[in-house]
Amino acid sequence: MTTRIILAGPRGRMGLEALNLIADTEHFELVAALDRTNKGKYIDEVVPTSSLHAPIYTDIDECLAEVEADVLVDLTTPEIGRVHTKKALEHGVRAVVGTTGFSEADLTELRTLAEDKGIGCIIAPNFAIGAILMMKFSQMAAKYFEDVEIIELHHDQKLDAPSGTGVKTAELISEVRESKKQGHPDEKETIPGARGADYDGIRLHSVRLPGLVAHQEVLFGGFGQSLTIRHDSYNRASFMSGVKVSVDTVMKLDTLVYGLENIIE
Repeated sequence: MTTRIILAGPRGRMGLEALNLIADTEHFELVAALDRTNKGKYIDEVVPTSSLHAPIYTDIDECLAEVEADVLVDLTTPEIGRVHTKKALEHGVRAVVGTTGFSEADLTELRTLAEDKGIGCIIAPNFAIGAILMMKFSQMAAKYFEDVEIIELHHDQKLDAPSGTGVKTAELISEVRESKKQGHPDEKETIPGARGADYDGIRLHSVRLPGLVAHQEVLFGGFGQSLTIRHDSYNRASFMSGVKVSVDTVMKLDTLVYGLENIIE
């Protein structure tokens, strides 16, 4: 059965990879794209490397009113993603969202909307399957290692810090680990921020450098030993396996799921 997709953000680095994914997946069909510009044009006009011939809209209400779609895939920004997700669900279109920055209030509102409509929604801080496994393994390890710090490394154009993956990892660890202030009890920062962000006693450190894509290591320390769990994405094609799984899975859901770790067994 064909899954009809609207793609938001087709000219971005993730969007370009998503175009390749849709073109290479037999049961996916791009029926429209949402872009800031290029209204009335077609994808293969704006992205010469793509063979997909789908109309481009700049207004989501117009797009959803004119196009029959099953899933909106949004790979834009938190501000735009929140608006697009709500609009899609209101129109009865499922959503797969790859942006971070959703608050608990946002998630509650969108979950209620999805359940009222009886359709699925997946919001994922990270679509890389390896990154999801890294988070799950970290949660397992935290049952045995209570001292842990997270270092997440991304390209220097990333807007949020810590990353959504870093925060999600800390959330998962805190579910199985009692709150603990780590380090010396009289520890002092001689330069503010030297010890990183504090999430329930877990320290998160953000690195932003050109040349990086998306990387994270979770460091556990114990008496006489340490454990490091690390994941590296060297290009954005690494995220597409998770996008594909999400699009296929969201068609079977009737609620909102936050994080791919909840749909990967």
